[in-house]
Order: sequence, then structure tokens, then C-alpha cells
Amino acid sequence: MKFGPASPADAIGGVTVHTLRQGSLVLKKGTTIGPAEVEALNRAGVEEIVVVRLEEGEVSEDVAAASIARAVAGEGIHVERAFTGRANLFSSKAGVLVVDRDKVDRINAVDEAITFATLSAYKPVVEGEMVATVKLIPFGVEAKLRDAAVAAASGGALRIAPYVIKRVGVISTLLPGLAPKVVDKTLRVTAERLAPAGATIIGERRVPHEEAALKLAIKELLGLGAELVIVFGASAIADRRDVIPAAISGIGVAIEHFGMPVDPGNLLLIGNAGGVPVLGAPGCARSPVENGFDWVLMRLLADLKVTRAELTGMGVGGLLMEIVTRPQPRESLAADTNRNVPAIILAAGRSTRMGGPNKLLAELGGKPLVRIVTEQVLASKAHGVIVVTGHQADEVRKALQGLDVRFAHNPDFAGGLAGSVKAGIAAVGAEADGAVICLGDMPLIDARLVDRLIEAFAPDRANLIVVPVSDGRRGNPVLWSRRFFSELMTLEGDIGARHLIEKHSEAVAEVPVKGHGAFLDIDTPQALETARRS
Repeated sequence: MKFGPASPADAIGGVTVHTLRQGSLVLKKGTTIGPAEVEALNRAGVEEIVVVRLEEGEVSEDVAAASIARAVAGEGIHVERAFTGRANLFSSKAGVLVVDRDKVDRINAVDEAITFATLSAYKPVVEGEMVATVKLIPFGVEAKLRDAAVAAASGGALRIAPYVIKRVGVISTLLPGLAPKVVDKTLRVTAERLAPAGATIIGERRVPHEEAALKLAIKELLGLGAELVIVFGASAIADRRDVIPAAISGIGVAIEHFGMPVDPGNLLLIGNAGGVPVLGAPGCARSPVENGFDWVLMRLLADLKVTRAELTGMGVGGLLMEIVTRPQPRESLAADTNRNVPAIILAAGRSTRMGGPNKLLAELGGKPLVRIVTEQVLASKAHGVIVVTGHQADEVRKALQGLDVRFAHNPDFAGGLAGSVKAGIAAVGAEADGAVICLGDMPLIDARLVDRLIEAFAPDRANLIVVPVSDGRRGNPVLWSRRFFSELMTLEGDIGARHLIEKHSEAVAEVPVKGHGAFLDIDTPQALETARRS
């Protein structure tokens, strides 16, 4: 390729190397210079522009990227039109992404000008999901290098294995102390796991944690036509001679492997009943959070056999650090009442739904709402109070005059709630175990509720998010363990953290409350009147 500066007239046929902005002219990187571009450059007074020209035996970045992308795409893969040297590949059906690692490596080894990146092998994908991309680094490449990359991809380097198993049987063994709601939740979580694959539970059995009863249940579900059977034990499998493996092998099912180097998920058992997989699920499979069970289940639903060698090769990357309920060395086992949990009061909003006045400064019983909330939180067991200001910050500070609080300002208060959450979290000291996030417009919150949230906070028992609940409805404030601070700092816009509560449902502790104090926020004049009547 020829690379360098040229006058507009001499640049015809070349491709711009950089985006050019001069006056009203914007000429984007990758633009092929023609007569119209020359005229525009001359009008703008541009005397020189840097372009690149292909030479004999070279192909453009888009041609090369498109050729390689078509070569790597196997069954279930759709290639989009190449643009600026990039050709993206998408799944055309739901399934599991199968990647030929050797071919990917060979393509990337052809030349530094050619790059090919994919999602992780065996990742479950949905229709329309981007699964890979081919990117050419320069504006063109020698045709022989393009051809070498295409040859390295011969036969395709990735494909989508569609889900084929649709009929699943589930068995739960029972022991005294295992609450029915745990089994109910397990069944619900399992159905949700199966749904993306189009699979359903055709039969569910609950039997004593005994070998004989379990044998009968497995036989029954196989007889109903289950294409996969999952056994959730009331007690984790401890040995190949334990109840679940004994029952499985006792009916002639071959146990292919027990255990896997993925945590959580270690205690997984895989059996095979004449081609029908039988899984002894690890305890973590009761949780919706990704664990080792998912890695095996989704492959089996796509009729991809999981070999012993593949299982034992899952150790690298097998420590799933996002499992926040696992005890961590930094956690102190001190009494819950001694935990350092400050409170954050969000008082930065613009009160747009109030139709004008700042709701936080509206009076209730002769006091501004924000002062009522702050006084209650100060009277609680919270270790200090941080008030996040934004809109009319000086007036809010004045309303809190004389109170022992720290202030954190959110300059992006107009951008929504997320900015205030992040400003508050950033102001929390490193010694804190967590924080209670309160809304400044909820004047019926009292000190006792904040105390109950702090008392229920127990990281050593996986109570990491504490929320008030009434009749199944979750309210405010919410206590967050420090483990979630990094995720809270990623929030954007006017969206709160409710989705994080759903994401980490296994870490949630609920505190029952009465009345509507945990649910009444003053967003409208009508809500203010309701509070005044309460």
C-alpha cells in the first residue's frame, strides 16, 4: 500500500486515513476520494490530505474481512456486510456456540493485519447475538494473506449447535428441615434455565432421600419419555457410594464422571441411561446465578456430549468470582450489631413530577421532608450519614443545618438517580462493611426500620442485600454489602439498582414491614397530601 499526503486532486482513488474536520466539512476515515470529495476539500481550503492506495496484488480491508468471515462461518452463523474493515458474525438461531480453537489460532497467526475474535466456546447464545468479528488492521492486505486465512478456516471455525432436548424430568429428594419453598424455588429456577432452550419440565417428583425411592422416580421419568433427568438432592453428593449415585447406578445407569473443577459446581454428577443424560445437580444449581451446572446443562440440551477430559479441563476460569455469597477472607465474623454500615440519603433530584417546587424542601409537620428523613436516620444504628446533594444544593444544606452529616455533591444530578448513587458510594469510607441507601423523599421511614435492616445484615450467612418487604412487595431503604459497590458504580441514567437485587437473589434477606412507610415516596402533590394525612 502507498501511504502518505496528497493534494485533493492527486488523492482521487485513495482512502482517507484520518477523519478530517475543517469548517463545515467532515470527511470520515475510510472515505474513498472521488470528484465530489475533491470539490468539497477545495471549497474548505484543504490543500493536503493523507490517503492510502492499494497496490497490485492487494485487496481492500472490507473485501478481505468479508472473505474471511464467510470462510469461518458454519451452521447457524450469519455474516453482516463488512464495513471499515470489520465483518461481524451473528447467531441465526438459539443454541450453543461451538468454536474450533485450532482454526481460530491458525487464522490469527497468518499475519498481524488479520484478527479474528469470538465469544467463549460453548457459550449459550440467542438468535441475533453477535458471536464473532473479523477485523483487518490496515486499509488493505496482500491477497495471498487473505487467501491463507481463508484456507486456515476451511470447513468453518464456528457454528451454532441448536437445542434439541426438550423434555426434562426433575426429581427432588427430601429430608426433614428442607423447606417446601426451597424445592418450589428450585423448580422455578430450573424452568427458567430451560426456557431459552425451548425445553420444559414434563414431570416432577419429590421423594425421600433414599436409594429405593429415588430409583423408582428415575425409572418413572425415563418411562415418561424424559430426554434428560436432573436430580436435586436434599443433601449434597459426598461420594460415589452416596444415595444419588447409588440409585443411579442401581438401575443400570452408567456414571460417567463425578466432580468438576468449577466452583461453585464442584459436586456435579453425570450419568447416562442408554443415551439419556442423568445429572446429579450440585447445591448451587438451586440458584439462578451462573455456576458450573450451567456449563454442562446447556451443552447437553444442545446434544453436545461432555467428556471427562472436557470436564477436567474446565479448571482454568472455573473459579466464578461473581458468586458473591461465598465467604471471603476480608469478612469479619464479628457480631452483626458491630458492623460498620453508614447511611446514604439521596437528595439531589429536581422534583420534576412535583410540577415546580423542590419536594425535599416541602414541609411536613413544620419540617422539610429531607430533614425528617435525615433525623430518623441519624437516630438509627447507622455509622454516620452522607447526604448527596445536586439540585438546589445550598437550600438542601440549609434545611439540614445543625445536623451531624457529611455532604457529597452530584454534579450530574440532571442525569438521573444513578449519578447520586455513585456519588454516595464514592463517599463511603474504606472501613465500611456496607451502606444503607435511603431516598430523601420518604418521610415515613423511621430509625427502627433502618436498625432492622442493619441487624439482618449478615455476610457470613450470605445476607448481603437487605430489603423491607410487605405482601411480597419490596420497598426502601435497601442495605448493600460492600461487595456490590463496584456494580453500583456502573449504574447509568435514571435507573436504580432493582435489577441487581434480582440478579443476586440468593444474597437477598427480606425484612417484613407493616404499613406503607417503606413504599411512600413524595413524587407528586397528591403523595405529599397522603403523607400529611398519615
